[in-house]
This record gives sequence, C-alpha cells and structure tokens, in this order.
Amino acid sequence: MKRNQLAGRTTFTGCSINLFSDSDLEMIHDATLEVLEYAGLYVQSEDALDIFDDGGCLVDRKKQIVKIPAHIVEDAINSSPKKVFLAGRDPKHDLVLESGRVNFCPFGEGVMVIDPYTGEYRQSTKKDKGDVARLVDALDQYDMLENTVAPRDVHPEMESLHNYEVTVSNTTKHVPQPCHDKRSAQLLIEMAVAVAGGREKLKDRPIVSGCTCPQSPLTISEGCADPIIEYARANLPQNILSMALAGATSPVTLAGTLVTHNAEVLGGIVLAQLTRKGAPVMYGSSTSMIDLKLTTATVGCPELGLISAAVAKLAQMYLLPSYVAGT
Repeated sequence: MKRNQLAGRTTFTGCSINLFSDSDLEMIHDATLEVLEYAGLYVQSEDALDIFDDGGCLVDRKKQIVKIPAHIVEDAINSSPKKVFLAGRDPKHDLVLESGRVNFCPFGEGVMVIDPYTGEYRQSTKKDKGDVARLVDALDQYDMLENTVAPRDVHPEMESLHNYEVTVSNTTKHVPQPCHDKRSAQLLIEMAVAVAGGREKLKDRPIVSGCTCPQSPLTISEGCADPIIEYARANLPQNILSMALAGATSPVTLAGTLVTHNAEVLGGIVLAQLTRKGAPVMYGSSTSMIDLKLTTATVGCPELGLISAAVAKLAQMYLLPSYVAGT
C-alpha cells in the first residue's frame, strides 16, 4: 500500500498555498449553505428527488428544485469518510487518500492525438487509450489512471464500458471510470465485480471508482445523479467533480464561482450520503474560467490553479479527500 509524502501540513516539511483565513473559509461555507437552502439545486432524476425528499429536503416536484437545509448538508459532510481507499489490481499500487498526502494521475479527456509513429494529427481511438494505460502503468510518477483520451471509434452510448475494458486490461493501478447514466454505472460495477473475482472481493478491494459531474449552474442532471446513487449503494468510492466556467456557467468573480462550485459538489455529496450513510466520496474540481475574447475554456490558466488551491482548502476544512485539476 502506498502513502505519499506529506504536503500542506504545519510541519513545514513541504510547501503549500494558503489562500484563506479560517474566517474566509467560514464565509464561503455559510454562503454555500444559503445557496443550497434558499436557491436550491435543479435535480433532473426522479430517483434522486425521492431520496432528497425522504432525507428531509424541500422538493418541488413540478420545478424539480431541491432545497437542502443546512443541518442536512452538515450531516452529510460529517458522515463522509475522511479517508478513502483506492485499490489497484496489484496491491503494490493500493492508495490511501488522507489528510496532507498528495497523489498524481493523468487527466483528460483528449479527443485528438498526434500519432506517435506517423506524426498524423487524428481522432483518438480505443487502441490509443490502451497504449496510454500501459505507459501510465509503467511510470512511477503516476499513482492511478484517470481518463486520458476518448475512444472515438466506438459508439458514444457504449464509450464508458469500452473505456473500462481497455484500461483495466492494460494497467494494474486503480482505475476511476466516469459514466453518464444509470445503466452504464450498473454495468461498470458488474464488470469490476468480474475483474475483482466477486462482489465481496470488490467491497474489500475497490479497484474501480466513479466520477460524476454536476452541471453549472446548480444542476444535477439525471446522468450525474443516477451514477452517484448506484456507486453509493455499492459502497464504492466516487469523485463528485464540478467543471464550472467563471464568466460563462458561473459568476465571473472567482469567489462567486467558488460558492456555486461548492454548492454543486456538496449537493452531490448529500445525495450520496442520503443514499447510503458513510459512502466514500472525493471532493472534485476541474473548475476554471472562460476566455471572454475567444469564448474557450482555459484549462491551463493561472485562475484554474487558484481555484484548485482554494478547493483543496475547502476540502481540508471538510476533512474530505480532494481531487483537483492541474495547470
């Protein structure tokens, strides 16, 4: 089992970026609670509406708006595990996500590649994904394998299943696998059960984790909510990751974007905890800003780094493992 060196603690053995005082973090949290309780989230899944309703939230079925009282948000944060275990197919690649430790993985999802043999700029394929998986498996600098390139030579509705099949066949590291509907989540879990050697073995050694993305502003689609429910029911880890764009799908100010981002992620965490108290979750972010001149998402901009650092501080306050995009 691998535990990386500590970073960001007060031992001064590493380096950190401290963007907020404790009062700053409390104000962001308080603003988030206000958004969730009085504005609410637009939730497009009937199953999720039922779970929120049964959990004590205020649900407007006609408008599909869910308003989450502050005490329910606080309970969900408190019931989320502070440590998350991500198993590799080879135990030497097992990971423990816990306070102060930093891990690394590749990130995507690329839709074009430069062919390493011909130099051609072309659409990515399933074979490319397998090749990248083998490369990542061989690199000690990467602790697990995230989605890298999209297999554009498979049917889009089957993409998540092809993704898992080709990655788990080419790496012994942990494989997070996004999916976009209830049936895909169920099938991915069944595939992981087969790879692990049985349902109980998968529970003991979660070799797969989920990843779902609330949609900004303040929306949990059916394709986000249903996989959250399925992974929580299976007690498998999952990353709830917002991808807001400041100036486009969220407020132009980074502070305003951070509040809406926080509301979206915490809303997903509440859904997971109301589905199964104690379900393992990660607090995720690929939130950035839009280039207002070119109207493009800027994934490598300084603002993304600032937001990621801010999100990490929020996750530390909540005592939750965080997953953030790099620049």
